[in-house]
Amino acid sequence: MYTDYAKITIKSGDGGNGAVSFRREKYVAAGGPDGGDGGKGGDIYFVVDPDSNTLVDFRYKRRFKAENGQNGSGSHCYGKSGQDLYVKVPLGTLVKDAETGEVVADLSSPNQKELILPGGRGGKGNSHFATSTRQAPRFSQDGEKGIEKELILELKSLADVGLVGFPNAGKSTFLSVVTSAKPKIANYQFTTINPNLGVVKTDYGDSFVIADIPGIIEGASEGVGLGLQFLRHIERTRLLLHLIDVSGMEGRDPIQDFYAINSELKKYSEKLANRKQIVVATKADIVQDEENEKKLEELAKEKNLEFFKISSATGQGVKELMQRVTELLKELPKEELISVEERKRYTLEEKRDDFTITKEKDMFVVDGPAVQRLMARVNLEDNESLYYFQKCLEQLGVNRELKKAGVQEGDTVKIVDWELEWYD
Repeated sequence: MYTDYAKITIKSGDGGNGAVSFRREKYVAAGGPDGGDGGKGGDIYFVVDPDSNTLVDFRYKRRFKAENGQNGSGSHCYGKSGQDLYVKVPLGTLVKDAETGEVVADLSSPNQKELILPGGRGGKGNSHFATSTRQAPRFSQDGEKGIEKELILELKSLADVGLVGFPNAGKSTFLSVVTSAKPKIANYQFTTINPNLGVVKTDYGDSFVIADIPGIIEGASEGVGLGLQFLRHIERTRLLLHLIDVSGMEGRDPIQDFYAINSELKKYSEKLANRKQIVVATKADIVQDEENEKKLEELAKEKNLEFFKISSATGQGVKELMQRVTELLKELPKEELISVEERKRYTLEEKRDDFTITKEKDMFVVDGPAVQRLMARVNLEDNESLYYFQKCLEQLGVNRELKKAGVQEGDTVKIVDWELEWYD
């Protein structure tokens, strides 16, 4: 079974909570706070596995979670950090955010390793909050929660040259002639349902990878037939050989086939539609109407595309085509699907203004990651902790924004799950 698409859920580890503890030692009258910090949550990495070539394992396991950090304890003992999780994927795996479609990682190099989700930071123990005026803080900081994301994994063939064309255009036969690949070949539609890769070795010692991509039909860019599988794989290629049957044996119109395939390429990706392309007229040894071949050659010239006529059965024109392909590949640069700068990065960076204020009936509701993190650090039943909480609200700008929203003395303000009465 060949699998080139999977949807999974991953979650990095939560940070451990800081401890509230006070030094207890014989003959020491007033021991100070000695609560230790929580450990960091485990990160999640994706790594290239050289022994894997499909995403089939992700059909049976769809959830991956890194280890949480351990809580801190007294005597300034730090919690142990959670173990990082390494998820193995085949070479050529593209990782996307399931919600936005943004590319998170492109694992197209051997031994490549990418950090996908960082683990949550460990919370600080109460020893961090001691000051000259607050000598016995009875609160600590909870660990930061890890990130949970749904991801899409797509496996794209790492080939230099892609063979495109309608089913039964002669792609599999051509591949078997120019490489040592042994694709299944028969005279019916959708013979190839998985990409077949082969290595071409020239007389001059050069080599490159060529892929016979599943045939498509009109509507492929919308997922009709095997279209999306086809289009996913040719994104990686630098050169397209557009094979078109000119024999007339199937009753097909080569001109219509040319436009249909290129239309699907353009609908899927403008970049893909502009990739270097060579028009290859196939089955030249059994041509029934030479007019088909002439029309296709004229169209190629009109589109400023190179044209070759071949017969995989007799070898006619195959060597000349391969020589030209070798020359072009030396000129065409290898490029990533998406630059490093464009990739989506998941971070746990705290934003100072990461909160919202809304009014529900007679209540002002304050919520958002910044105040949620703050609420996890404090004990509102402790006076020192409450003072620290109020100071942090001021620093975050919550008090200022509440006044802008029209809060009055005596109004109820709900911060996450706590309802407080506002006093200016």
